[in-house]
Amino acid sequence: MTRSARPVGTITRGTTHPNRLRRVDRWIAHSCARPLRAASDPLVVDLGYGAAAWTPRDLRDRLRGVRRDVEVVGIEIDPERVHAAHAYADATLSFRRGGFEVPIDGRRPVVVRAFNVLRQYDESQVPAAWRAMTARLAPDGLLVEGTCDELGRHAWWVALGADEAVPRTLTLSTRLAGLAAPSDLAERLPKALIHRNVPGERVHDLLRTLDRCWAAAAPHAAFGVRQRWIAALTAARQGGLEVLDGPTRWRLGELTVPWSVVAPRD
Repeated sequence: MTRSARPVGTITRGTTHPNRLRRVDRWIAHSCARPLRAASDPLVVDLGYGAAAWTPRDLRDRLRGVRRDVEVVGIEIDPERVHAAHAYADATLSFRRGGFEVPIDGRRPVVVRAFNVLRQYDESQVPAAWRAMTARLAPDGLLVEGTCDELGRHAWWVALGADEAVPRTLTLSTRLAGLAAPSDLAERLPKALIHRNVPGERVHDLLRTLDRCWAAAAPHAAFGVRQRWIAALTAARQGGLEVLDGPTRWRLGELTVPWSVVAPRD
């Protein structure tokens, strides 16, 4: 495959920290374990890793617990960032210049993770970016695209399959200690949803439901913040919210719902 002469996309701020993406790494290791173990080419891409090579390195190290010979390729538009990252390269970790076209010489990654990349784009540009990335996936691969805060304590992400234009799911993962209300996490919603947190939109309804259940579960705080979160999500599910995970993931501060629960109203 011939590489694009000009990477698709624009340079991000590049803000990054070690372990910043630990929450989504943990989810990928769980959710993508089966296709990663079955892959003839256990390739994973970290697209837009930023000014330092920490996040692709962390992702590689975490996924080794699933597949020892996993290979991670970090992709960045900024050539200076790519040059600096080469110092961390080895047989299972490499870096190259590129963007949403995912230039990996015709290989098909099992996972493409693109975090804190689309925040600077207009909402109207998101679908084209999704299509470009999902077109590069292995048949059973997954694009994981989302946003987190600077320390990685609060994050949201969507997941799309190969050649899919619409996400399958939305996941919230948060540090429960100190959480005042789930709606406080709205400022970290993915770009496709952050401007939709207004009355009449489904994601707004979701956050209001979570706030209501979180407040009602306050008595469970005597048993710990995790028990309060589990009680809140149990109540939300019993009240009709479609939820795809359960207490094992909830204990980690996670919640995954189908995209239909939050899909923007046209």
